[in-house]
Amino acid sequence: MAFTFQTTPNIRFGAGASSEIADLLKGYKAAHVLLVTGNNVRAAGLTRKAEAAIAEAGIALTVFDGVLADAPSHVIEAAAEICRECGVDAVVAIGGGSVLDTAKLVAYLAKTPDKLDDIYGVGRATGDRLPLLLVPTTAGTGSEVTLTSIVKTPTNEKKAVISPRLLPDWAILDPVLTLGLPPHLTAQTGIDAMAHAIEAYTGKIKKNPISDQLALKALALLSANLRKVYTDGSDLEARSDMLLGSMMAGMAFANSPVAAVHALAYPIGEIFYVGHGLSVALVLPYVLEFNRPAAEALYAELSDVIQPGYRRQSDAVDAAAFIAEIEAICR
Repeated sequence: MAFTFQTTPNIRFGAGASSEIADLLKGYKAAHVLLVTGNNVRAAGLTRKAEAAIAEAGIALTVFDGVLADAPSHVIEAAAEICRECGVDAVVAIGGGSVLDTAKLVAYLAKTPDKLDDIYGVGRATGDRLPLLLVPTTAGTGSEVTLTSIVKTPTNEKKAVISPRLLPDWAILDPVLTLGLPPHLTAQTGIDAMAHAIEAYTGKIKKNPISDQLALKALALLSANLRKVYTDGSDLEARSDMLLGSMMAGMAFANSPVAAVHALAYPIGEIFYVGHGLSVALVLPYVLEFNRPAAEALYAELSDVIQPGYRRQSDAVDAAAFIAEIEAICR
């Protein structure tokens, strides 16, 4: 067996952790920071404490709150240009997956002469980047611990930049920031995270024991808490477990990649203007059923992970029970 496992080197987790951003920035001697976010995230007040802490630390702050869904390339390029013009020396992102994906590329493009069109694909971004701190506000994409940014091109294609240079210096996970996430977005992002864990565990390409254990724990946390946070978004303990599970699933699939579920979900999202998590939920049960002949034993292993107390019987019965439970959750 031989494999490589890569993830974010520093992780800070806990209620109120986002208030520590300014202290972490001091470690990079940052004098001018670009805060990347979305206008809805900022309007909800989720960046307020971080902005105040950065200002109190005497660090100059420029806010870019123009991030759009699916990280359009022109938005990324505009934010990178602001970085260069303002002499920014560190990037902080607070938001969902599109915000984090945008910030990863902004930090890279602001530091190198590379053009976005030249770095699509695997391992083509090899230059330096600005110090980067990522703060997720959804329990879904796991982008804070992955090597990937997904970009929407001017022709409405989805392209990926995949490189270790996109791993941030810090992932800061503050479950308080997820408390106000509406039920429909809670469900969609949660299903996406579950799919990350399932595909990481059941795929063949780059499957490895570290990703396996992370995927198992992630799936246990996510399946135990998704219904809780859907019905009671103020449950901080359940929100914490969802955020932790999402991060673990991100670590898992960053090193044992996703497969058919996401390959189908992306074009569905683009053609029918469906949110990514919803498109994942639409195809997940069908992909599991299609792959069942090849992955039955692995699905069986997950049956009591998502249904604590389930009594294992045979691979065929257990795999069917697993798929049925996933279908029920997706509904």
